[in-house]
Amino acid sequence: MNRDSRIPPSFAPTPAVADLVSWPARWICLLIFASTLAAYWPALNGTFIWDDSGHVTRADLRPLAGLGRIWFEIGATQQYYPLTHSAFWLEHQLWGDAPLGYHLLNVLLHATAACLFGVILRRLAVPGAWLAALMFALHPVCVESVAWISEQKNTLSTVLYLGAALAYLRFAAHRRPARYALATALFVLALLTKTVTATLPAALMVVFWWQRGRLEWRRDVAPLLPWFVIGVAAGFFTTWVEHTFVIRTRAAAFSLSAVERGLIAGRVVWFYLGKLLWPANLAFIYPRWTIAATAAWQYLFPLAALAALGALWWWRRHRRGPLAAALFFGGTLFPVLGFLNIFPFLYSFVADHFQYLACLGIFTAVGAGLADMGARPSLRTVRVAAAALLLAFGMLTWRQSGIYRDVFVLYETTIARNPACWMAHNNLGIALARAGRTEEAIAHFKQSLQIHPGNAEAENNLGDELTKLGRPGEALPHLQRALQLQPNLDQGYVNLGLALMALGRPNEGLAAFTTASRQNPRDPKAHYNLGVALALQGRVGEAISHFERAVRLKPDYAEAELNWGLGLTLANRFPEAVPHFERSLQLKSDSAAAFHTYGRALADHGRYEDAIVQYRKALQIDPNFAPAHLDLAVVLQRVGRPEEAQRHYLESQRLGRPGY
Repeated sequence: MNRDSRIPPSFAPTPAVADLVSWPARWICLLIFASTLAAYWPALNGTFIWDDSGHVTRADLRPLAGLGRIWFEIGATQQYYPLTHSAFWLEHQLWGDAPLGYHLLNVLLHATAACLFGVILRRLAVPGAWLAALMFALHPVCVESVAWISEQKNTLSTVLYLGAALAYLRFAAHRRPARYALATALFVLALLTKTVTATLPAALMVVFWWQRGRLEWRRDVAPLLPWFVIGVAAGFFTTWVEHTFVIRTRAAAFSLSAVERGLIAGRVVWFYLGKLLWPANLAFIYPRWTIAATAAWQYLFPLAALAALGALWWWRRHRRGPLAAALFFGGTLFPVLGFLNIFPFLYSFVADHFQYLACLGIFTAVGAGLADMGARPSLRTVRVAAAALLLAFGMLTWRQSGIYRDVFVLYETTIARNPACWMAHNNLGIALARAGRTEEAIAHFKQSLQIHPGNAEAENNLGDELTKLGRPGEALPHLQRALQLQPNLDQGYVNLGLALMALGRPNEGLAAFTTASRQNPRDPKAHYNLGVALALQGRVGEAISHFERAVRLKPDYAEAELNWGLGLTLANRFPEAVPHFERSLQLKSDSAAAFHTYGRALADHGRYEDAIVQYRKALQIDPNFAPAHLDLAVVLQRVGRPEEAQRHYLESQRLGRPGY
């Protein structure tokens, strides 16, 4: 019996689809890869944005031991998606911090998912299989998942999800244990990449109901029970991790009643469907709706959703496909409908990347509908319209992927489309501060606070920038307010400590740094600043241990290496200090102050010629660095080179630093 003879007549391909499926799959997949690459070309030049630094493997996780931490240390990564972070770990071994590699791989994964989607629909004899696959490949609502490096968890998990689905369909046809084992392994890998894939067994049951109009316990349900158990366990575990490591500090923001959550769910479904059918005004962060159980109009969304579902249930006697597509769409969206708390709900109840997997159901229905229409002699123009639609999708995707070029374009575009987005103002402020555009950064932090006065991050960031500008007195109220709003904001304690130290209140600064290091023992900045505060109080031994801890957590922490060396020097352990000085200079070879500091340590231990080398390197970096001129003059005098010493001494005087 051949494969097609097992398909009921009502599921056989229409004549329009027959033309498409007659193409070799490899040529259609080649078309998918080429068109996807062309549509996402602007994204390939993109840099890292927002939380990409939390996904592209941190320095302390890059050694081989870090791979073990990714799998066995909960909290070592932002989310416990060990396969996702293992993929990032491997990618970092291959191309380091070059964004191009990550972007290109994400595009290729998306194209691979589109091909697998087409293969599955073709196996199920769904009309318009390859049309649906091309729509998925080119639709602009997918841009957020493909152009944003952090969302590789979406593209990779979808490849594994579809691979597991295809393997299970092959098992369902022949019931071979090896195929079941392969399908189960792929499903588990998908869960370890992103937990939303836990919806796969339910999706497969929808497919089987669509095929035969009924479900059989032994044939359809029993083999999937282990998958349901694994999926539910993974879902509960991910929820626990999210609450324990992320949401616990913002519990008040998620205090929604059951009625409010139902209102959100109804609106979310229509929002996503609308963006699929009319992808206009796509945004990185959409406005966060104000949900009010007393607003009668808000009940129209869930009521309309229930009415539509009821109509499709009634229509199932004629065609089961539309109901199956709706069940897949709504069921796959369930984790983000509002019934569960997820961190991005702080900013918005919707995001394009939330429907990356769910949209496959809608593309299936639209593709089948267009293929059916195109099969009729009087509607041959539908084929032309479908081609035009794909072209339009590709152009919109090309334009949308361009906004992911860098953080400035991303957040400026987001603010233009969503002016009340306090998160975008805050994040743009962070980017501007890192670029040295402090006054502009402060303006955006203030704007963020004007929109959302309870924004602890903006208060903290504003206070930090004011401290850096030498205005710690102005910074202090903002930093204190940040910690009132979010007592577990460990970085807030670090910034508070810096402001207090700048105000000449070292004991209070030390207490703030101590709190920061206790709240988040993995924060290298907390340990570094605590070490500096301890050293200033003469507690050098304690300081050394914190500098060491900071370097262990962040192996490329040049300042911590330098101060570790200084601490060891003050503790009369200079031979141990030398490797730390040299490591610091390797990491930050453009720091005149670091070379000067190492030079002074060498000079204090009688290594005058070595000190001269370090002072000269400092002056190569900054010829106007007066302390280096003065100390070089002193050492040159000691080694019997008075004329050269005199020149450097006079230069230090000319620069306004005659001595200290």
